[in-house]
Parts: sequence; structure tokens; C-alpha cells
Amino acid sequence: MTDLTRLNAADLAARLASGDVSSVEATQAHLDRITAVDGDVHAFLHVSDHALEVAADIDRRRAAGEALGELAGVPLAIKDVLVTTDMPSTSGSKILEGFLSPYDATVVARSRAAGLVPLGKTNMDEFAMGSSTEHSAYGPTHNPWDLDRIPGGSGGGSAAAVAAFEAPLALGSDTGGSIRQPAHVTGTVGMKPTYGGVSRFGAIALASSLDQVGPVSRTVLDSALLHDVIGGHDPHDATSLTDSWPSFAAAAREGAAGAGLAGLKIGVIRELPDSGFQAGVSASFRAALALLEAQGAEIVEVSAPHFEYGVAAYYLILPAEASSNLAKFDSVRFGLRVDVPGGTVEDVMAATRDAGFGEEVKRRIILGTYALSAGYYDAYYGSAQKVRTLIQRDFDAAFAQVDVIATPSAPTTAFKLGEKIDDPLQMYLNDVTTIPVNLAGVPGISIPSGLAEEDGLPVGIQFIAPARQDARLYRVGAAAEALLVDSWGGPLLDRAPLLGGNR
Repeated sequence: MTDLTRLNAADLAARLASGDVSSVEATQAHLDRITAVDGDVHAFLHVSDHALEVAADIDRRRAAGEALGELAGVPLAIKDVLVTTDMPSTSGSKILEGFLSPYDATVVARSRAAGLVPLGKTNMDEFAMGSSTEHSAYGPTHNPWDLDRIPGGSGGGSAAAVAAFEAPLALGSDTGGSIRQPAHVTGTVGMKPTYGGVSRFGAIALASSLDQVGPVSRTVLDSALLHDVIGGHDPHDATSLTDSWPSFAAAAREGAAGAGLAGLKIGVIRELPDSGFQAGVSASFRAALALLEAQGAEIVEVSAPHFEYGVAAYYLILPAEASSNLAKFDSVRFGLRVDVPGGTVEDVMAATRDAGFGEEVKRRIILGTYALSAGYYDAYYGSAQKVRTLIQRDFDAAFAQVDVIATPSAPTTAFKLGEKIDDPLQMYLNDVTTIPVNLAGVPGISIPSGLAEEDGLPVGIQFIAPARQDARLYRVGAAAEALLVDSWGGPLLDRAPLLGGNR
């Protein structure tokens, strides 16, 4: 009998549409998988009490002949940064413990309308501040490839759930790499759409000019299918683009069928030296490029001289915006309240924030408030915004020469839990290749490129395209994925030890 949890979303959707499998069966299989492995992985903060009811309703509607979306009946995990009416929304923080939203995030509402079945809410670094999911107030998530290692962050829960076959699809958010870096270290696919291409309404804000919601999956096509569901204009989001978007799934299918590589110009950034990357990461990156070149792609060196300053600029812009966004957690309107007998409102607010916010959140609030303070605004926040403009111009110049840019998705494979938790700078440098994408507002996708020779752990390759060219990324990503999977003799996740593989 087929293990339904091992089916990719597109394959499971086809089985559901044909009537071979019911949504109740598929949902129960994934709930059973969560019960079996999540005690070790800790990908979920909350598992839905209503998943089987939703699945049964989809089955009823399908039996009645109702026209349903392609992903109807497919289970979905949801990063806890996205608010939901029927499950707590904590953003990984004690300050929101047990909070129930009066409305769904737009991407959650669109997923429900398309017939996807929410399985639960996934773990994350508190308020999406982190690269390892160790900063969750509810304990760390573990990487399914090696339970002693991190699953990436901030969306390690979504990536781990997909990698551990607890969910075929997940929703994540990406402010500086929080979808793509977890994909890199877990052997999954992570897509950060063009800024404004997917609604942020109902995503608990970290840095509003950088945050973007996107899909997490095991294949490029699966991400494209989910992107088709959640994308498009939303009047509730003032930054939402009004563009008409092509079918991302159609683009992925074209790429998988062989389109997208012949004559493709792939840029490699001159200023991104090997010295800062683990040897196995660099080797996997070069091998993937060679494979693409052999199939007709042209590798072109491009210059992005301000790329290396992205991390420094980001860690001024993000804390500044975070300090403003997190001011809403004031102990008065919602969330945690720590009473101080005889204390003022300010005393209660201070006590609540001290108890409710974790150390990393406090660190970034302090940094951001300082960067925005009188006398320092121009020197820090203003200067960082100028660097951001220079990075955008670097991308514009590069894309005048090439169709896409390729980089390693992160500098190293998954490191040990606790290894970098006390070294914020080393933690921040995990996002050195992903941060510039958010600063420029362009789309980026990470797909598995292989296993590092030193430790046998997953490595990802990132493709970047100009703004609004998300379909191009799906076409190129699917074409590259087909070549890579063929070269490995099957999906990379089949080799993960926790999943029954032998790497």
C-alpha cells in the first residue's frame, strides 16, 4: 500500500482528484506521521483539532461533483507567524501564548478557499528573529537529517515538517532568508516571491519592508501550485502589487519538461568568494552549475560590489522596523499582561515585555530603537537605506546581462544545536546570500543541489530573478531540479536517516 505521506503534493492531488484516495485518508496519514515523529522533530506548536472535519467536507464536496481547486484535500502546515481563527497564533513568543486571532491571514483564507486542509501551526524563531529556530519560546525544532542539528530559521518548523513527511506543503515567511535557508539545510524547496506578490495581511510583522510570505515544499512544482493559490493582489495589504500573474505551475511544468535551460544566462557573483563557504557547499554549487552548463546554460560572471554589505545594512533596517512593529505588544490591548501591584501603566508594560520577549527579540529592539534615535537616524538607519539602494542597483546592472543569478543558498550545512546560539554575528552571517534578495524585493528560490562531502548533509542552490519574474524562477528551478534528481537517482530526502534512508 502506498505511504500517502511520501507523495508529493502534486501526486497526492492527482490521487485525490481521481478518487483513489480520500482527503480524510490523506489527512489521517499525516496526523499519524506527526504523532509518530514530531516528539523528536518538534516541527509543530499546535496540531489542528478540525483537520479531519475539513477533509471530510472536501470529500463530500468532491463526491457531489463540485469543481474544486487542484490542491483540494491536500494537507498544509502553517508557520505560526500567520494568524488563524481556529488555532493559536504565537509567532513563537510567550507574549502571544494562546492568542486566537479574530481573522485569518489572507494566505490562510485563500488556502482554505482552495480546499487545502490546515494540519497545524509550525515552530519558528520568536517573531521570526533567528536562523536556527532555537529562539522559539517553545523549544527548538530538530533537523530530520540529524536530530542534533538545527533545521534553519526562522521557519525551521515548516521546513522540518515538510522534510520529515509530516506535511506535503507548508506556508512560511521570509524576511532575510527564513524560507530559503531552512530549505537549504533540510533538503527541501523554499520560494521567496517578489515583494508584494503575496499578501502580508495577517502575517505578524517583523520588518514590513522586507517580510514576504511564500511556499515550502519538496518539489518546485509543489511550491508553484501553492504559490498560485496564495498569490495575487489583496486590497487589505497596501504593499500588494496589482499585477496579473501567469500560472506558476505551468512555468514549473515547462521547466520540468526540458524548457528553460538552453541559452539561459546564469550569473555568478564575482564578489562572493569561496573563502566564506564550507568546502562541501562550494563543491555542490560548482557541480550543479556544471550540470546546468552541460545542458546549454551559459555561466556569466557578474559584479555586485555592494552584495557583501547586505548583512550590515539589513541588521540596521530590520531591527529599526521591528522595534516599531513590536511596540504594539504593550500589555493593554492583547497578549500577555504581567500585573505590577501599585505600578503604573509603564511599570506593567515594562514587566510584560521583560517576561514576554526573549533575549534575541530584546537585543534587536534595543538595536533598532538606537538606530532610529535622535542624532543617530541618518548615521545608521539612513545610511543602511542608501546601501539598500546600491544593492538594488547592483541587481539591475546584473540582470541587464543575465536571466538569473545563482548562489549557494547558505554558507554551511546545518550546524549543531547550541553551537552558535551565543554568537549573534555568526548566526546573522548564515543569511549572507539570502538577505540581498529581500533588500532588493526580488524573488529567490532555493532547491536542493546535493549533499556536502564532509558530513553528508543537504545543500541548496539559490536562483534569483528580477522583480515580477517569479515564473522564470519556477521554470529554471524545475529544469535544474529534474537534472539534479536524475543525477542522484531519486529524491534527496530518500537518503535522510530519520526517514529510513542511508546517506
